[in-house]
Amino acid sequence: MDVRDFVDYYENKHVPFICSLAPVPAVYKRSYLKRGDALNMEDAAIGFDVVTETVFPDRAALQAWLGKIFAPGTRERVFADEEKFLDRSRYWAYVVEERVTSESCR
Repeated sequence: MDVRDFVDYYENKHVPFICSLAPVPAVYKRSYLKRGDALNMEDAAIGFDVVTETVFPDRAALQAWLGKIFAPGTRERVFADEEKFLDRSRYWAYVVEERVTSESCR
């Protein structure tokens, strides 16, 4: 699948599908890699095309959302849809703790 088709499927099929299954997270965004950009380091070695970020107000909200997305019967539908455009062998998910720097750090 070329990049345009990948982005189109993700944005116009997968995102609405996921949003139909559970409440939309506080943040649900996709950042697509701009291959060939002069600022990319080791462009050919970059092993992903998108970084997806979801943000929840707390762990309970995350767990409730995951409970809906991965409920029996729903999980299989999610995985089947992801198989249409994602290489699940190259799919990673992590919980991170965010730190934000503002102008006040000067």
